[in-house]
Amino acid sequence: MVGLGRMGAGLSRRLLRDGHRVVAFDRSPAAVAAVAADGAEPAATLEAVRGLLQAPRTVWVMVPSGEPTREAVDRLAGLLDPGDVLIDGGNSNFHDSAARAKALGENGISFLDVGTSGGVWGLEEGFCLMVGGPPGAFAQAEPAFRTLAPAGGYAHVGPSGAGHYVKMIHNGIEYGLLQAYAEGFEILHASDYDLDLGQVAEVWRHGSVVRSWLLDLTASAYTKDPELAGFSGWVEDSGEGRWTVEEALAKDVPAPVINLSLIMRLRSRVEDSYAGKLISALRNEFGGHPVHKAEVPR
Repeated sequence: MVGLGRMGAGLSRRLLRDGHRVVAFDRSPAAVAAVAADGAEPAATLEAVRGLLQAPRTVWVMVPSGEPTREAVDRLAGLLDPGDVLIDGGNSNFHDSAARAKALGENGISFLDVGTSGGVWGLEEGFCLMVGGPPGAFAQAEPAFRTLAPAGGYAHVGPSGAGHYVKMIHNGIEYGLLQAYAEGFEILHASDYDLDLGQVAEVWRHGSVVRSWLLDLTASAYTKDPELAGFSGWVEDSGEGRWTVEEALAKDVPAPVINLSLIMRLRSRVEDSYAGKLISALRNEFGGHPVHKAEVPR
């Protein structure tokens, strides 16, 4: 396991609990030591990872998408042998994954793109795994997938790139679901009724048509912080929502909910939007509508 953040560490520990042998590497010695304390074999370098594993090797990369993944894959490409399997379990762009599979395949190294969902709960609940790549490589790694996923929670969804493609759409759907819950609870919060939003979330969990794991997490969040005082309204996007929108446009598929959910994430980062200022000024110009003056910094 290359990369021992919250997901990589959880994957490693779930494998160890089921008797798999895990060699653990991370740039952080503390992260390696923590997983080694649970039974993993520590590796100080990627060269050490190769040396500790017997051929045919299976190496799972679980680092942030983009440059960190590219660097790790490129380095491992020079270390692994024909017959080895290299897995990218991060949220890489499916186009990049298809290209990596082709390049590695020319040297006899199999590449699997594994969309991985489950977050910090995956260690106990299991991870949902969407696998793309050669069937032979999938078969080689399947014992690990069987351990990591709950019953019915993993599948070989297609050739190289398909795993990350399915995960990309999965995350696009997630954008829409999160936005719908957020908007509903914002309306409840703004209502004239003195509502206990944690209570509402809890009662909706039982028998309601909108019940879901995300609603379970909503109830949990309100239990920990009823006013959400410990959070800002700034919402990150890690790329998959943008890629989903791009793919929808490329395929002429209308996806207004996902599109607007992405736009709302971008809007969350603007404290006092320039566009909003201009709209306010224009409404005042044509209709004499009241203007809310910006506070002057002191």
